Amino acid sequence: MKTVDEHISDILGAVAVLPARRLPLPTVHGCVLAANVRATIALPGFDNSAMDGYAVRAADVATASEDAPVRLPVAGEIAAGAALPPEVAPGTAVRIMTGAPFPPGADTVVQVEWTDGGTETVAVHRPAERGLHIRRKGEEVAIGDLVLTAGTMLGAAQIGLLAAVNVANPPVHPRPRLAVLSTGSELVDVGGRVGPGQIVDSNSHAVVAAAREAGAEARRLTGVPDDPERFEEALRSVLPEVDAIVTTGGVSVGAHDIVKEVLTATGEVRFERIAMQPGKPQGFGVIDGVPVFTLPGNPVSALVSFELFVRPALRRMRGLTGSGRPRVTVTVAEALRSPAGKRSFPRVRVTRGEDGGLLAYSAGGQGSHHLAAAAGANALLVVPEDVTEVEAGKPATAILLAADPTDGDLAAAVL
Repeated sequence: MKTVDEHISDILGAVAVLPARRLPLPTVHGCVLAANVRATIALPGFDNSAMDGYAVRAADVATASEDAPVRLPVAGEIAAGAALPPEVAPGTAVRIMTGAPFPPGADTVVQVEWTDGGTETVAVHRPAERGLHIRRKGEEVAIGDLVLTAGTMLGAAQIGLLAAVNVANPPVHPRPRLAVLSTGSELVDVGGRVGPGQIVDSNSHAVVAAAREAGAEARRLTGVPDDPERFEEALRSVLPEVDAIVTTGGVSVGAHDIVKEVLTATGEVRFERIAMQPGKPQGFGVIDGVPVFTLPGNPVSALVSFELFVRPALRRMRGLTGSGRPRVTVTVAEALRSPAGKRSFPRVRVTRGEDGGLLAYSAGGQGSHHLAAAAGANALLVVPEDVTEVEAGKPATAILLAADPTDGDLAAAVL
């Protein structure tokens, strides 16, 4: 059998970073910057006040105190957005708001808390040194400064910075567009009537959710029965519209495993047995330039396979590396067995013990159909191919699955 590492390597060798595109700023959250960005405007763009208060000359309030305040006439007011602030004459004050342009003639801002807040005259109770509460033009970013580098993931702060330097359409690697096809004549859509011998299609919902968590734009293609012609028609119809396709089911050796039947005939998808549990039957290839991942039909096998093979490929397409999942060393809390010659991935719950170390407990049933146990897991334990028994108290590697920010155990493990 092919090893897990060999299969990952083959997939990543066939998957390329999506070409850069300039996309509207509101659409690039979670995208990866494809080129360096330099500022074309300064931050701040002009001298402005950092506080609500009064623009004055420092010399005019140098003697101010609580017992002997300095009183100055208020000659005007400057609000944020004012185009031409009035000049501040000696011995006067101008009210100024946070973000308002700083006026000529003044050299400091007395914050309103140091005054009586007057509108015609103002009593200043504390002196203010020159330059206080003034944001100078370009003090944060000057024109031409490098503000973000290629490879940066665009989160809230980065998007705010791009907006601040007036970049409306940054160059990014777009989110991969992914289609998910769950095959099987026994499948009915969620919410429908479940007849004898039928099951609800959970795979397509789970894989689409996993793909979105991995940064892709994912959609489901429903109603694909065990009919070779209909499967091939569904596949071919979506190829021009997507960057990747994931199928679940129909990849083993059954009489109705039509995914394997159809795609083997194309000569472009290779089906192999991978030395892993769960998820041994796998397929991968590139059709018309589109990577196609064929995952097993058992729900836990499909999700584990997605984590190991599809997630890293989607990250490569986005311009990132690795799987994006943290790997930590844990202590196995309960003894477990693993099949010889296979790398196994038991679903576990990782939490922090009283001594500060990380403990891994079985999440429940480890069958490839045990979706309820998988839903209770927050990590995958990694048991190497040459290990058949892991004793309680022994160290092991776990892949943390960071899907639920409210998961206290996972937060404790990460922190």
